[in-house]
Amino acid sequence: MSAPFRYTHLQQNERWNILVDKPDTKSQVRCEYYFDQGACIPIRVRTVVISVQHSEKISLEQLQNDIMEHVVKMVIPDEYLDSRTVFHINICAAFIIGGPMGDSGLTGRKIIADTNSGWGAHGGGAFSGKDFTKVDRSAAYAAIGVAQSLVKSGICWRFLVQASYAIDVAEPLSTTIFDYGSSDKTQKELVTIIKKNFDLRPGRILKDLDLKSPIYQKTSTYGHFGRDVFSWEQVKPLIL
Repeated sequence: MSAPFRYTHLQQNERWNILVDKPDTKSQVRCEYYFDQGACIPIRVRTVVISVQHSEKISLEQLQNDIMEHVVKMVIPDEYLDSRTVFHINICAAFIIGGPMGDSGLTGRKIIADTNSGWGAHGGGAFSGKDFTKVDRSAAYAAIGVAQSLVKSGICWRFLVQASYAIDVAEPLSTTIFDYGSSDKTQKELVTIIKKNFDLRPGRILKDLDLKSPIYQKTSTYGHFGRDVFSWEQVKPLIL
């Protein structure tokens, strides 16, 4: 999971629940990086943007101070914050009316927020609202499992898997991989490893990830990726 995406998952604690008794919250973290063998290594946090709907009983100054102390400093490691880090906390002043009461129209679940922010490619289809038979959802789960298994096994530092499908065709029409120069293995060797360890046919994905089970409630908050409570986040020991 990318650093900005991890840090935008705000800390839920008792103080936060007292401060923010309303659900509309938005956050964005901007980082600076250096590249090492194709991997993006975070150096520092450049900007933090947080907007939270809050009770009218709490002053803006108190809200800003408490979010800094009880959210930002608890979530983002000290080594990434410095004197040049810019914080925008409720910069539009009071945010008391939010959600459908404050804005008309709905965007649905944002696919960027549900996955790995902008670091990975997306097929365009939202996950929530689709059942497990739709490859928009199930194949994306399988692909993140492939990528994580290769990275965490030490085969590469960074990895992207792209698969395309057609209705009533079991095998993927294509499987494209990118290692961003972070692996000492050739593309052919990487493809061989994937084929030896993973079956990306929709029916097989359904069984391997146990997608018929009632496991989706937790995807309604904090996105679909990055938490080991999900079957697709389990790292698979690889046969090389």
